[in-house]
Order: sequence, then structure tokens, then C-alpha cells
Amino acid sequence: MLSKPFEGYPRTPVRGQLSRTPRFQNPTCETAPMIEVPAVVRNKARAVGADEWLDELPALVASLAAEWSIEVGQPYEGGTEAFVAEVIRTDGTQAALKVLIPRAGNDASNEATVLRLAGGNGCPALFGYDSGRCALLMERLGRPMYALGLSLSQRLEILCASAGRVWRPAPDCGLPTGGDKARWLANFIVTSWEELDRPCSEKAVDHALACARRREQAHRDERSVLVHGDVHQLNALESDDGFKLVDPDGLLAEAEYDLGVLMRGDPVELVAGDPRDRVSWLVACTGLDPVAIWEWGVVERLSTGLLCTQIHLQRLGRDTLRAAEAVAGLTIG
Repeated sequence: MLSKPFEGYPRTPVRGQLSRTPRFQNPTCETAPMIEVPAVVRNKARAVGADEWLDELPALVASLAAEWSIEVGQPYEGGTEAFVAEVIRTDGTQAALKVLIPRAGNDASNEATVLRLAGGNGCPALFGYDSGRCALLMERLGRPMYALGLSLSQRLEILCASAGRVWRPAPDCGLPTGGDKARWLANFIVTSWEELDRPCSEKAVDHALACARRREQAHRDERSVLVHGDVHQLNALESDDGFKLVDPDGLLAEAEYDLGVLMRGDPVELVAGDPRDRVSWLVACTGLDPVAIWEWGVVERLSTGLLCTQIHLQRLGRDTLRAAEAVAGLTIG
């Protein structure tokens, strides 16, 4: 799955006390609630040819509610890859239901694997998983980090620590590798750049592809760990013991991959000074390899800028592509 690109941009999760009466009722069908799918999710579903999924989503959610004995309440805004809503279990436990857009690959399975391995320590606990319907029932957490008004340095410090709680050996767990992800991102960059009529320079694309090739060649199974794959402030939610990371992509890769995602975020702030300063800060915080952090950041930044353009997040797309242009050709180490 391509990472979900929303750092620093408006999101409106609907919070608060969940009523015992489901909010969305279809007066013509008691078993199929009317689902208000966020516009970005709807755009993404249509972009990948999942129109049928959109049509069937109300009935799908109703069937999951019946089978898992949950009451579905208010949806969350701001994601790109799934319909997510507050739910209450029969024992009164507050939880969250997530139904992913069906796509080629194993996105839901990969997320479930990460939650089984790191749920409760770094990620939310997993209560239920339906592979056929790409649905997960999981622990409900608190406010996202973006709502707390933290400074960039505060956010980066917490996100590094949160990612570190996920990192652990996980051989033979079935997740894609860092080498797989590097090849996938390179292919996405080439394909989407052409489909979008080349919204950035060929120099920026060539720089990102060269970095992707080097990260693919650098992959080693023996030093790979479980990584979240999409560490940013909208995916970090308050919990009783700090913050937990939601919406994992799930990879077996070098830990530097997660820090590369931190390099793609806050693109305006990144290029306000020397972009390499953020790498230096992350290295001081974690002791990891600056070259790997930088190169993953280059690849993630350009692919995310292209994705934002593709799904009509034009402001973030423009800012991220401008940052990709600014670092094209720069190296570190």
C-alpha cells in the first residue's frame, strides 16, 4: 500500500460520546445503514475501480455489525484507504471498525499481521479480522497527535519513540520486504508521473528512482525488522501509555524506512532551511543510518506528492512535489 499522505493538513475525526442509537439509518432498510463515505476515500475507491465496493458498503457494514455484535456509530474523516467508524461492543468496550478498499495485494492481511505482532505495544489491539471483507475490529484510541498543537520537534521525538516500539524481529511473518517496497514505489512513480502528465521534473523522478534502486539493493533479511510503514502525526493516537500507531502498512525492512516517512512529512517546513538538518536530528535521536533515512525520504516524498495529485489533494500534492524538486540531486553522508 502506498502510504497515506496527510501530515500537517486538515482532518476532521468525529469524536465524542457514541449514542446507543446508530446515527445513520436507512428508512427503507433496517439492516443497512446509510454510510457517509469521506470524499477522499470515495475518490480513492473510484481511482482503483472499486465502485462496486462503494455501492455495497452499507450492507457490508451491517453484516459485520451483526456478526461481531457491534453497534456502528459515527465515521471518521481523513483517511484515504478505508471506511472507519466508531463502534461499541456488546460488553460496552469502545472500539473502531475499519473496512479497507479492496485492492490488488494484501493490505488488510498485512495490517492484521502487524496488529497481531505489535498490537497493545506500539499499535492498537486487534479484536477481530475478516480477510474476505478486508475488515478489522480494533482498540479505539484517543486524539490524534495533530490535534494537540505540538511543535515539529516534539512530534518527531514522539513519533521516533512510537515507531521504535513497533520495531522487532519478525522473520517468516509473510509481510513484504523493504526490497519489495522499493520496487513497488519505483514503478508507481514512473507510472503515475506519466499518467498525471509529468507534474514534476524528470530530474526529480530520476533522483527518486536512483534512491529506490539503492534501497532495494541494500535490503538484507537478517537486519530487517517489523516496521509500521506510515509513521506520521495523523496515525499517532493517544493511549493510556503515550501514543500508538494506527493504519500500519507493514513491512520487513530496515528501520530507517519509517524515518524516511518522517522525512516526507511537513514539506514546507522541510525546505524552509536545509532539508538535511532533519536527517541529522533523526540520526541523533535514533542512531540509525543517515543515508538510508535520506534515500527513503526522497522516494516517499515524490511518490506521496504524485499520489496526492492523483486523488485531488492538490495543496498537499503541490507542496510535496515542490519539496521533491528542492532536494533533487542532493545527497547526504
